[in-house]
Amino acid sequence: MLKKTLSVAALCFMLASESLVAQNTETDTTTYQSRKLKLEEINFVTGYYQQDGNNAAVTGGVGDEHLTDVANTFNISLSKYDKKQLKHAVNLDFGIDVYTSASSDQIDPSTISSASSGDVRFYPSINYTILNEKKRYSFGGGLSYSGEYDYTSYGTNVHFSKWSKDNNKELSLKASVFLDQWKVILPIELRYLGYNEGTSRNSYNFGLIYYRVINKNFQMAFLADFAYQEGLLGTKFHRVYFDDNSVKTETLPTTRTKIPLGIRANYYLGDNIVLRGFYRYYWDNWDIKSNTMSLELSYKITPFISLAPSYRFYNQTETKYFAPYQSHNPTETFYTSDYDLSKFNSNMYGLNLRLSNLHDKTFLKRLNVIELRYSYYDRNTALKAHSITLSINYK
Repeated sequence: MLKKTLSVAALCFMLASESLVAQNTETDTTTYQSRKLKLEEINFVTGYYQQDGNNAAVTGGVGDEHLTDVANTFNISLSKYDKKQLKHAVNLDFGIDVYTSASSDQIDPSTISSASSGDVRFYPSINYTILNEKKRYSFGGGLSYSGEYDYTSYGTNVHFSKWSKDNNKELSLKASVFLDQWKVILPIELRYLGYNEGTSRNSYNFGLIYYRVINKNFQMAFLADFAYQEGLLGTKFHRVYFDDNSVKTETLPTTRTKIPLGIRANYYLGDNIVLRGFYRYYWDNWDIKSNTMSLELSYKITPFISLAPSYRFYNQTETKYFAPYQSHNPTETFYTSDYDLSKFNSNMYGLNLRLSNLHDKTFLKRLNVIELRYSYYDRNTALKAHSITLSINYK
């Protein structure tokens, strides 16, 4: 039931660096390939996230934002070749988050510790891809599910990629749809008979990524997305206090359009140093505009150990529907005091330790990579957060 300001998954996504590897030799697809199902790799990621602040949307933009979240994801990749030497790849994912929230517990503050003080979210998914290595394209699709106490989401996607003969250029397209169902929960003092009926929210997304290897040291990717949402986009257990001391629940428009555009670049400064940069511009029709800039410097200490400090800066304008505690006028049509929709700047500092090629160093012959990442997040609305993430790859 919690609308989290940040989550472990989000932090990992913002810090993840896409590796664009130049391959100048064409794949030989005439070689016989086994048609047995093959285990490609197994990935396990676990993370802990904690935040503190004093602008909780549940209590109208004031109050405790303390939150903890433990997230775990497990991924298995399988593949096989058919009689036409087409590669069939299957990715199976399962995730589970367990969180506690001081602000959500204020939906009904009369309880000592209500069910809203914490929740568990499950999110399995499956993706299937067919690769034609001879003609250099792939296509596929997937299904996903996410569920917690007051919320369920069903998703589907299709994707297509085409790459050049020298593997130095690639275009990827992806479209997805998410159909969500909410169980409306209101603050205790605003409830009425039959208030907790279900409602829906649908999201439609289209994304494009163009990869380009400029030379052996410099690689780039251009990203463009379009997203459209319809349905219940406000969070009904968020209170809004007006300048006449009245209180209502957050009310926002029932449609929203989002357009982010980004560029990512990797530059190899020799055998031991890789510089990774990212910039994204975001616009939506709620009047929010934002800029994201990040930089990571990966230094290979030995062939097996690398260390990567990183920095991320983010700023955004506020939505035209935002106002702080007791600043809204009760005649307004739309209103929120959620500081995620306010004007703010944030900084995030990270450090990543990567141990690779471990199958050469340990008795576990399929153990490939272990990564440990710490991040510190600081927002000028007084929100601060820490996260630590551990990922293990078997290959």
